[in-house]
Parts: sequence; structure tokens; C-alpha cells
Amino acid sequence: MSNPDPMPGYPSYGQAPGEPRRYQRNQGAARRTALAIQTVADIAAGFLCLWILLHLLGANEGNVFVEFVHGAADLLAWWSQDIFTMDTEALRVLLNYGLPALLYVLVGHGIAVRLSRV
Repeated sequence: MSNPDPMPGYPSYGQAPGEPRRYQRNQGAARRTALAIQTVADIAAGFLCLWILLHLLGANEGNVFVEFVHGAADLLAWWSQDIFTMDTEALRVLLNYGLPALLYVLVGHGIAVRLSRV
């Protein structure tokens, strides 16, 4: 049994006159999905950027936290490993992990914008 409309004849808050409620629910679901995709992309880029920062600052790679971040960054950047083979280790890490971080952000936010316009 559905709940009766509290004010029949008037649109609910945020609902345009004549707009079916079903469309509003789908729009809300699309926005939540867009936010989830955007969040996952930001977290992935965050791990990659954190690894770049830790590496450039010379963090102890024997530390458990640094090992965890490096492992997560390797999993996220598996497809871009050794695209750039520079002589300078710092520049190599910056490019090989920075490229996927940038792509994750651009693609994730692009998909999120596209979904939120539905």
C-alpha cells in the first residue's frame, strides 16, 4: 500500500509540476552513483599521489604503511608501469604513477558529470 500524498495537487519539494516521482528517484540514484564513482576515482588518485609523495620524500620503504601505499599504487598503476623509462628515478616514478592518477580523476569525474546530467 502506498502512502497518500500529503498535499494532493501540489508537487513535492524539488519536483517540477507534472514531473513523475519515478523520474526523481532515478535522478537521485544517478547522482548517488555519480558520487560513488567520483569518490572511488579520487581515492585511487589519492593513493597514487601519496606514493609519489612518499617516494620523492625518501620514505622508509620497509615501513608497513609505506609498503601498503606502494602496493596499492602498484595495483592501481599496473597498466602504466614503465611507460616512461627515465634515468632519474624520481621523474620516472612521478610520470609512471602521475599519469594514471590524472586519468583516474579525469575519467571518474567525467563519468560522474555525465551520470548526474541524466
